[in-house]
Formats: sequence, C-alpha cells, structure tokens
Amino acid sequence: MKEEYFKWYSPYVNRDVQMLVFGHAGYPVVLFPTSKGSFHENKDMGLVGSAHWFIEQGLIQIYCPDSNDSLSFYNKGVHPHQRIQNHVAYDKMICHEVVERIRLNTPSAKVAMAGCSFGGYHAANFAFRHPGYVSHMFSMSGAFDIRDFMDGYQHDDIFYNSPLEYLPGLQDYELWNMRIILGTSNWDICYDANLKLHHALKEKNVDHWLDIRQDKQHDWPVWKEMFPHYLSTIKFD
Repeated sequence: MKEEYFKWYSPYVNRDVQMLVFGHAGYPVVLFPTSKGSFHENKDMGLVGSAHWFIEQGLIQIYCPDSNDSLSFYNKGVHPHQRIQNHVAYDKMICHEVVERIRLNTPSAKVAMAGCSFGGYHAANFAFRHPGYVSHMFSMSGAFDIRDFMDGYQHDDIFYNSPLEYLPGLQDYELWNMRIILGTSNWDICYDANLKLHHALKEKNVDHWLDIRQDKQHDWPVWKEMFPHYLSTIKFD
C-alpha cells in the first residue's frame, strides 16, 4: 500500500511535526498514537496493517500525526497552565494544519477521528470540540478525564478539553450527526471511563455504539480487531 512521509514546521507547536499517510485514495481517517507515541507507532504496532484491505481498495486514507503529549499532559517539568496551553496549541495544529487540509477530500468535507488508549482521548476530544469537521469518531480503550494531569490546577482550557465536563452543555447540532463508537472490554483499565462517556452521550440522546469486548486486555491485539470492524461502518460512496 502507498505510504508517504511528511515533515513541516508548525508555528502552533513551535517545532517540526511529522506524519505518515497511508493509501492512495478514500475517506480520510486521522489516527492518533497512544500516550507520547510517535507518528510511526500505529504502523509499527500493526494497527495500520489491520486496515490494509480498506487502504488497498482505495476506500480510506489514514493520517498518522505526531503526538504532543510529552510536552503537554506528561510534561511535569512545567506548570500545569503551560501543559494545557501546549495541548491547546496541538489541537490548533491538528485542526488547521492537518484536518482543514484534508477534509475537502470528502463530499461531506469531514474526516473520521480514531485512536487507541490516550489516542482515544485525542480522537474524542477533537471530535466533540470540532463536531462540524468530524463525521465518525472511533475511540478504542480511550480515557477522557485529564484532571489527573493538572495537579489540581483550575482553568477554562482544562474544562473545555475534558469531554466528560463540557459534553453535557454542548449544543452543536453536528454532534447528533456524528457516528460514534466507544470500544472497550470488561478487562479494560479504561472500562469505567467508557461507561461514563456512554452515559453522558445517552443523556444527550446522541446515538452511539458502546462496543464491550469480552476478556480482552488494554492492548494492541484487541485494538487490531476493533479498528477494521469500525472502519467497515463507514458508508463509502
């Protein structure tokens, strides 16, 4: 399958950003890495390979950007205010330098968002913050509360990047047009987090699928089962 490497300087995060793109045509899927993962992690761990049929058929293109977690949520060397500002800058980079450049490849001018573990957080948070840009959101073993990274610090940017906190008040009609899948397992360390997000979406009457796999660990084998299954729910033209 076709693979392309991109590198550019981003003024938002004030550093070079790297990204791999897989596929020659098809619906764009932005796939985030796990905590502090690199742009090539999803390839190295076989998640991209699990979707090879969709890629080779020209049904999807997968965009794998860099993480910024080591400079934001996991950066204990700076004040929590700087951590959340570094994440806000990353969100702007993804929005303006990745999504806005690729979403016009689809008739709906939207993209799909996906990720595993903390990548599931990024997928969900971006989708809920920018519902007009996102048609599908696939979170696999995601966690959705960032308060533990903030050492008790309070700020609006923390609230508005914590889906379980801002989702109840979100009124953008595009949220109800999004196709949402929350993948987890009864053995998943993020099982409770997915139940909480499920209930928050249910309270708002937002249609979604809570997919609970049985007796699976929070790890790549189950995510490689989930990802192609979830891609098959996209209605390809």
